[in-house]
Amino acid sequence: MRSICIALTVIGVGFAAAAFDIHVAPGGSDEAVGTGAAPLASLVAAQGALRAKKTAEGLPEDGATVWLHSGTYVLSESLRLSEEDSGESDRPVVFRAAPGEEVRFVGGVVIPAGSFGPVAVEALAARIDPAARDQVVGADLKALGVTEYGALPDAFSEPAAVPELFFNDARMMLAQWPNEGWAEVAGIVESGPAPWRNHASDKPGTFEYAGDRPSRWTTAPAVWLHGYWCFDWRAETIRVAEIDTEKRHITFVQPHCYGLGSGNPAPRRYCAVNLLEELDQPGEYYLDRESGALLFWPPAALADARILLSTLTEPVIDVDGASHVILDGLTVEACAGTAIRIRGGEGCAVSRCTVRNTGHDGIIVDGGLKHRVEGCDIFDIGTAGLRIGGGDRRTLTPCGHEAVNNHIWRVSRRQRTHAYHVHLSGVGVRLAHNLLHDAPHQSIGLAGNDHVIEYNEIHHISQDSDDCGAFYMGRNPSERGSILRYNFWHHIGSTFTHGSCAVYFDDGSGGQTVFGNVFYKASGGNFGAVFVHGGHDNLVENNMFIECSAAIRQAPWDDDRWWEMVAADLWQNNLLKEVDITKPPYLDRYPDLAGFMTPSDKPRVNRACRNVVVNCDDFVKGNWEAKDNAILDHDPGFVDAAALNFQFREDSEVFRDVPGFQSIPFDQIGLERDVATESSGS
Repeated sequence: MRSICIALTVIGVGFAAAAFDIHVAPGGSDEAVGTGAAPLASLVAAQGALRAKKTAEGLPEDGATVWLHSGTYVLSESLRLSEEDSGESDRPVVFRAAPGEEVRFVGGVVIPAGSFGPVAVEALAARIDPAARDQVVGADLKALGVTEYGALPDAFSEPAAVPELFFNDARMMLAQWPNEGWAEVAGIVESGPAPWRNHASDKPGTFEYAGDRPSRWTTAPAVWLHGYWCFDWRAETIRVAEIDTEKRHITFVQPHCYGLGSGNPAPRRYCAVNLLEELDQPGEYYLDRESGALLFWPPAALADARILLSTLTEPVIDVDGASHVILDGLTVEACAGTAIRIRGGEGCAVSRCTVRNTGHDGIIVDGGLKHRVEGCDIFDIGTAGLRIGGGDRRTLTPCGHEAVNNHIWRVSRRQRTHAYHVHLSGVGVRLAHNLLHDAPHQSIGLAGNDHVIEYNEIHHISQDSDDCGAFYMGRNPSERGSILRYNFWHHIGSTFTHGSCAVYFDDGSGGQTVFGNVFYKASGGNFGAVFVHGGHDNLVENNMFIECSAAIRQAPWDDDRWWEMVAADLWQNNLLKEVDITKPPYLDRYPDLAGFMTPSDKPRVNRACRNVVVNCDDFVKGNWEAKDNAILDHDPGFVDAAALNFQFREDSEVFRDVPGFQSIPFDQIGLERDVATESSGS
């Protein structure tokens, strides 16, 4: 299996130097003509020149290229590309980094090292831990022209778009306690309202803490606590109303949405964030919104350091209604919002780009047709790495989007749950040959129909959460027809999990296919590597399960619960109003939906056939029709299991003993190496 660097394929036609070239360089001039020898200075000027040339001359046969030369392009506003900036299907408009040159789009400001000095605001200096005062320096953001700092809501799961500090391309830590790991709730005094367990309350929630650390926070104007307050699949940040240091009680300003308490078996965990009193180690910072002071303990020498403050809350590059536009070879970074967004249009692409250090999502593809994200590195992302969706669910018309050969890791840095490496929605998205790894919660989220997820490697997921899957979908049985095939799922779950898995069909999900996947150490607790909660009509076929606590499981719903869900407002809306599963095209595409809304004696089952289960503690539980599966306690003939090469040798017993088992193309899973297309401008 190839798990290597990003692809270097250029999307679309193989471009030679386009006849229609515009050059941009930070040292250029907007009064220049825009050639390689006399480049423009700004993106806005290049966009204007491009539009003027298109209007006057039309697009030549090779399309048009805006060549971006080495340097940092600081954007205080989005680069907005609209229908007026479009190319044509065989004549694209390309914004491309010049060969061998590093082009950085920054959604923030560069802070000169010389801006930092001794902390000038006495009241702030007094709040710093005495042991840290000599290490902490301050900068006056107002003097640098930065006056908008955003605000933290009283309670939030999705983070606010606020400035963050980056030092030598690494995200610094907003001052917090503990510096690593979590504090644990000592006891619940009052949970606040918890409708899920029929607990009514008019109080916001109070808990007991251990130790005396919160006594240091009483000088702070506000304190926020981030934690897993009830379930380990829902993290939330809530502002503190009161700290009672005598009773060791903390009371919130408003309730947690599920109430305080143990919905999962693990201890309830939390940390304090945005506290100057906890700025006590290198790499931590604090932004005082009243004075505009940025306080920072540098992790290395300030001289010659690259220091950025993210400020742009809108997408750095916003492609809205444009078609056949290609972004190639760019680095987009250090923004308070999203790096790149594509809405509407057709045939746009993000190719060979590096997207990092965002406050919110890395890349969003929202609607339109046949857009493509390929060969990108997307990492250190505040929320989701890539959100991609389109098509029409009412008519089951596919969008044709693809995300191929991308390396996405360290997502969910600011939203620890429900912020995925990739989230697919709509109809007909293909996710192929990607490498996805390192996330506290889930990796691939799916909503919609007829998506294809294939040849991806997904590992070290759900590292800090519970009751979750590396892949997740749920609560809408009209979402059917998706295929998960030829993926390698491994090292899934945390040490404290009561239930984690690779593939999770939750809350009644059905009608999906899991074919030809390899699952290694991919389940924990009472979940199988493939886990179904309540749903049916799922097919699990021709897969390998290796050293999983359980291979396949289902938590069945009895008839009362099933028909209660069918009659409830959520499913009535999902199944009959948003779409109508009782009529074509749904009945034509998914025959299993016939009679879905009417109580019957028809068994609700899933199918598991021709799977190979090796050294797993358990094979199958729940409502499954299992046939022709092999349950083994030994290596059946892997090429090199110790090196995680689970390709079968040609003489493997599996081909003899499992009727109809098809060889899994394990060596084709993961990132692919492609030949770079050499391009140059005149």
